[in-house]
Amino acid sequence: MGKECSHDHKECCDDSKCKLPRRWLIIVIVAFVFANLLVIFLFWVITTPTKPTFVLQDATLSTFSLSSLSSPTVLTTNLQVTISTRNPNQNIGIYYEKVEVSATYRNQQITLATMLPTTYQGHKDITVWSPFVCGNAVPLSPLVADALTEDLNTGMVLLNIKVDGQIKSKVGTLFERKYRLNVNCPAYISFGGKNKGIACCATGAAIKFQFVQRCIVEI
Repeated sequence: MGKECSHDHKECCDDSKCKLPRRWLIIVIVAFVFANLLVIFLFWVITTPTKPTFVLQDATLSTFSLSSLSSPTVLTTNLQVTISTRNPNQNIGIYYEKVEVSATYRNQQITLATMLPTTYQGHKDITVWSPFVCGNAVPLSPLVADALTEDLNTGMVLLNIKVDGQIKSKVGTLFERKYRLNVNCPAYISFGGKNKGIACCATGAAIKFQFVQRCIVEI
C-alpha cells in the first residue's frame, strides 16, 4: 500500500520506489570496499618478494679438534665456507642487513657468528660470500660430545651452516619491507679413509669439500 503524501508533495511514492535509492547506495558502498580490498591484495602480492635462493658451494676445514681431556669435552673448529645467494625477483631488490653466519652440530652452535657485510642485491643478481667461522675450545653437552665421537669414528660428520639475520626488500625508491632470514645449509664432512676433500694451501693442512648444496631458506 502506498504511503500518504504530505500536502507539500505533488507525487507519492510506494515502498519499493522509496527503497530503491537505498539499495543503490548499499551496492555502491560494497563495490567501493571490494575495489579497495582488491587493490590492497594486488599491492601485497606485487610487493611480497620471492625468497632468495642460497647454495653452499664449498667448505675449507683447517681445524676440527675434539678434546675430552677437560670436562666438559671441548671442540675447536676453523672453517671457511663459500655461500652464494640469488635474488629471483624481477622488480624487487634485497638489502642484507645484520646477517651472520655460524656452524652448528646437532643444534648446538660450535662457532662464533661471523657478520657478513651489508649488501644490496639487485634484480636477478648473484652475491657470493666466503666468511671464516671459528670456535675455540667450545664446551659440548655430554650427548653432543658422545654423538660427535661416534660420528668421527664412523668417518662422517654432518655440520649445518646457518645464515641468520634481517633482510629488507625494496620496490622502486619508495616502498620497503623487512623480513627475518633463516637459512640452513647441510654440510657433510668426511674424515679418515672416507675423506673426499681436496688438500689445499701450502702446507696441505686444510681440506676443501665441494658441495653445491641447496640450502633451506625461510623468511
